[in-house]
Amino acid sequence: MYPDLVGKIAVVTGASKGIGREIAIRFGLERMKVVINYNHGADEVKSVVEEIQNAGGEAIAVQADVAEEADVIRLIDTAIKNFGGLDVLVNNAGIQTTSPSHELTLDEWHKVMNVNLTGAFIGCREALKYMMKFGVKGSIINMSSVHQKIPKPFHVHYASSKGGLRLLTESLALEYAPHGIRINTIAPGAIATPMNEQILSDPMQRKDVLSLIPMNEIGEAHHVSSAAAWLSSNEASYITGITLFIDGGMTLYPTFL
Repeated sequence: MYPDLVGKIAVVTGASKGIGREIAIRFGLERMKVVINYNHGADEVKSVVEEIQNAGGEAIAVQADVAEEADVIRLIDTAIKNFGGLDVLVNNAGIQTTSPSHELTLDEWHKVMNVNLTGAFIGCREALKYMMKFGVKGSIINMSSVHQKIPKPFHVHYASSKGGLRLLTESLALEYAPHGIRINTIAPGAIATPMNEQILSDPMQRKDVLSLIPMNEIGEAHHVSSAAAWLSSNEASYITGITLFIDGGMTLYPTFL
């Protein structure tokens, strides 16, 4: 759909499954060159590489833990060395755990924060270093959640990481807008992914989730990947510092219906 994306170079973290996988494959359909990051799931990532290549794009898979600074640096360097540059970064990798907040350990807090927030910062920093050095007017997309806005009891570390990600995005967007580098956030709602499979496969829990969505349907990963392709393209060249909610209206206070 976006001719300007053909041949562009992208890094997508957490791309072996779920939303990250769908974004990587969509970039392949745009005939981009994609570095697919994964931490676990080496077998799953092979099929992503194949789908991208079959779609006319190019792809390599790189194992890296985004919570580790050296791994993120190596990931960005791999894109530059193998494909010759970097135009798009999608910080998609994320984790969540469940715990009553008064029982949440500091180790568990750090575990979620290090992946969801610190890992995204390191990715942004390394991408910005390259883009600034070579004058690349690139696009960075940070994958957040409706829970950057909606409180999430029993997931205070997850919600805090996503709230922080919003201001990380907005602060960097303001700082680097004069250089033509666009930094935005996508905030999905209830999307049918492996992370949500247990909840959505239970009829009662699925009904409860649907009651929170005015459009009365569960989102699909391709709804998010379409937005990522658009935000990466010249069609969105005047857009920076926004949060694009993809949630069927979940953030519109559905109880007021």
